[in-house]
Amino acid sequence: MNRPSLAADGFDYESALEACARGERFALRSIYEREARWLLGVAQRIVKDRELAQDVLQEAFLLVWQRAASYQRALGSGRGWIYTVVRHRALDELRRMRPEHAAGDDLEAIADARVANAPPPEADASESIERCLQTLDERKRQCILEAFVEGYTHEQIAQRTATPVGTVKSWIRRGLIALKECLG
Repeated sequence: MNRPSLAADGFDYESALEACARGERFALRSIYEREARWLLGVAQRIVKDRELAQDVLQEAFLLVWQRAASYQRALGSGRGWIYTVVRHRALDELRRMRPEHAAGDDLEAIADARVANAPPPEADASESIERCLQTLDERKRQCILEAFVEGYTHEQIAQRTATPVGTVKSWIRRGLIALKECLG
């Protein structure tokens, strides 16, 4: 069972989502106040336009409110779920903006490439990433996965692993450098 994604100040994203599902508006406001600026950055990196990203963020928070009851603790962190909603809404907007793409085009790969300012990944990119992840020390690999897949902050990872925050940051930084070299 996943542990709650508690912020350094004790904020429980899972409980906030459950409160949203019960119609408690303060919970959505609390999530917004904590995450809006970071979520706006996620949306803006995908759609490449600040005003459009603000619209995406507003629509995503409406979706969070409407779909909070579908969140399940057992499937992942609440914070990660919220970021996924925003990311998918931004991808939907990108899809709407680029109707010339065929249905089979991988818009997520295009968006990820835009985020990284890199060309779209090759067909075997996921295999390469998986192979390179396996070359990392277990601690570095786990910290990277918790940060970039689960959506945990450095502080949350430090709490989960009973490790100083500076050490977690170093593991992630060194792990990302090693991944870059491996994928290079």
